[in-house]
Amino acid sequence: MDWASVQKSWEKWASTHIGSSGQTLKAALLINYDPLRPSRLLSTIAEQEGMKITPIELSQFITFIKRNKLQKETFVIGNKQYLVTSIHENWFCARCLNASKSTGEGAIVMQTSAFLLVALYDGSMGLASRAVASVDQLAWSLNRRNL
Repeated sequence: MDWASVQKSWEKWASTHIGSSGQTLKAALLINYDPLRPSRLLSTIAEQEGMKITPIELSQFITFIKRNKLQKETFVIGNKQYLVTSIHENWFCARCLNASKSTGEGAIVMQTSAFLLVALYDGSMGLASRAVASVDQLAWSLNRRNL
């Protein structure tokens, strides 16, 4: 794995898509994840911006992904609980059940060949399309470089 390329792609993407003033996303997390590797090899956080996830939270989230019962269970990121609202080929959307914002909060989870990208955004369902487009840019960059 070319970590320098991963870090460069992340930094370029994060600087233009994550933040509080006018940015599409409020936080994002890049998890080193390969569902085909032996289970004894733990997934690790490659990069994160706007959030601090604990190893226990990461483990619970990875377990949620591996169980593949996306529409039957909820998952937790930080102190927020999410319910999956739509599932697509390599990504899914979720809405926060205990949102602190009146406009709501959501999450996009996208899988590449070697990573899970988790992106959080504030706003209505209409803003989900902007969040997906933003997340897809990083996924495309990683996939283009076979990362």
